[in-house]
Amino acid sequence: MEDKLITYGGQAVIEGVMMRGRKVYALAVRAPDGQIVTRVAPLSGIYRSRLTRIPLLRGLVLLWDALGLGLGALRDAANLQMPAGEKLEGAALYVTFGLALTIAVLIFVLLPAGGGWLTERYLSWNAWWSNLIEGVLRLLLLIGYLWVVGFWPDVRRVLAYHGAEHKTINAWEDGAEMRPAVVARYSCQHPRCGTAFLLSVAVIAFLVFALLGPLPVIWRMLTRLLLIPLVAGLAYEYIRWTAAHLYSPLVRLLAAPNLALQSLTTREPDESMLEVAIAAFQAMRAGEEQ
Repeated sequence: MEDKLITYGGQAVIEGVMMRGRKVYALAVRAPDGQIVTRVAPLSGIYRSRLTRIPLLRGLVLLWDALGLGLGALRDAANLQMPAGEKLEGAALYVTFGLALTIAVLIFVLLPAGGGWLTERYLSWNAWWSNLIEGVLRLLLLIGYLWVVGFWPDVRRVLAYHGAEHKTINAWEDGAEMRPAVVARYSCQHPRCGTAFLLSVAVIAFLVFALLGPLPVIWRMLTRLLLIPLVAGLAYEYIRWTAAHLYSPLVRLLAAPNLALQSLTTREPDESMLEVAIAAFQAMRAGEEQ
């Protein structure tokens, strides 16, 4: 029963799922020929270091490592789908990722900050209201983006694999048999999902930035960038806390928006997708036992 205290995680990739344990991670992808290809590799030692016991700091360390791990899983999954002799790697991969990250910061961090400053500067609203406008704008941009990309066919398949990942972990945590027909009965929602983290970041950012009061536009932009690590660390601790206290009705109420937002980032998977998610989970578990 002690094994059930382990908090496994994962990520959807192109035609596949990555599952992360305590010591290893496993990637399972449906190759173009229809076969499931699996790969198991050890995790960085950071997951077992003392840094993971320090509040706030552990969130930043684990999020940074998860970012690298997720990028590698996406690369490997994409390369399996590409024609022989073609690969996404090296400078092209990091330039693409860097560009995507820059655009995300501009849209979800700096654009709302600019909108909040404009209301304060030209509408003579006080700092509290301008920060509220900034927070609402950031939240609407996040929800709008998730809603729009969900219509793209390729993205919808990734979201379905995301649902398969959640169903598989939910089934295991409930002690269910790891078969597609059984796993399919479980929810696509999970309290430790990265979607919950994104929503928590948006809400906590509003609370943190509201404490700063009125600022010139340059300082407003700089503080939003410089405080990203603090906001991310607080959001990580909040998600960790809510996931550990879902037995409380109050905590379940607090977590409800996080779970509801997952309706935009997951889709119901088919049986073939569940097979891939289960294969990734079982490969990871086998690697943990070696």
